[in-house]
Amino acid sequence: MGFLDKILGKKEAAIQSNTDFWNWFLKNEKEFFAIVKNRQNIHQGFFEKLAPKLDEIHNGIYFLTGMLDDNTVELILTPDGAVRNIYAIEELVNAAPQIKGWKITALKPASDIQDIGIDYEGFKFNKDNLKFYPNIHDGYPDEIDLTVIYDDFVEEKKQVITNGVYIFLDNYLGELHSVTLIDNMKIDGSNSISEELIPIEKLKDYLIWREKEFVEKYEGTRHNTENDNYSGFEATAKDGSGIIGLMNTDLLQWDKKASHPWVFIITILFDGSNNNGMPDKETYQLLNEIEDEVVLDLKDLEGYLNVGRETLANRREIFFACKDFRKPTKVADELIKKHSGSFEISYEIYKDKYWQTFRHYEPR
Repeated sequence: MGFLDKILGKKEAAIQSNTDFWNWFLKNEKEFFAIVKNRQNIHQGFFEKLAPKLDEIHNGIYFLTGMLDDNTVELILTPDGAVRNIYAIEELVNAAPQIKGWKITALKPASDIQDIGIDYEGFKFNKDNLKFYPNIHDGYPDEIDLTVIYDDFVEEKKQVITNGVYIFLDNYLGELHSVTLIDNMKIDGSNSISEELIPIEKLKDYLIWREKEFVEKYEGTRHNTENDNYSGFEATAKDGSGIIGLMNTDLLQWDKKASHPWVFIITILFDGSNNNGMPDKETYQLLNEIEDEVVLDLKDLEGYLNVGRETLANRREIFFACKDFRKPTKVADELIKKHSGSFEISYEIYKDKYWQTFRHYEPR
């Protein structure tokens, strides 16, 4: 075996933990440092080696690198706007050892707005050509809904301009605040705008003020679901298949929904072809066991409310409303690994302060 290793090259051990990753990185960091500092062969010598190792830890970890000063390389790990991957990056960076000559950073940090000038696909974004105004909704007082005005807006290039604005905000606010504090945002031009425009450099203070107000309003808000009432629902989908739901009706009428602003939905696919799209008895039991497993991890008094579930056309969806996004995404990733041999499981998590996702279940 040793002789074959010499001929074929010894295969590197798979990365199975954060510790494995940093042990691998430590073996290569001096070479990586020299590559970044000298700006030679950076894609093949560093990027193409680092990317697959990060993929072994968790899909969706991207990175930026460069010299922080003459003696320090900064490596920034980023989810590129995907909330579901933030926890994995933060845990990986928290596990990093002290490495001389390296600064390892989780998520793109905030920058001084005076230093930010983004040039993206022919458009320039800076503090002078961006402004904003808040959209206030009487029925949704906690919603942070913004319109950002770009002086050089062109409707035909709206998607490109939107991407450029998001890159600017990532750099200005820092990636964490950029993706978690703003509930809704629209990008537009200055034509026909009657609202008073606010300089973009005031956006950070505005968001800090709104977040402080929000936290104080709902601080300590918890809901014990132990004695809540649940109702069953039956409906027919457009294709004629059945839909069966079980929802916590007390939660749906709760007046503090915004205190748990993250909607978290787990989707489990199953084979219901022999039962009109519905699970058979054995599958039904397994689905309930998985749901019980999730509820055990995501407790109501810790800020994770099981709103209900829906079963339809070969899939079960489990609904939660959560105070934060980190633990639910970690629980879901672990669930997917654990049950990969039995079910195809996926999930989504997004901000929905007023639980509009569940509006069709609320009493009319």
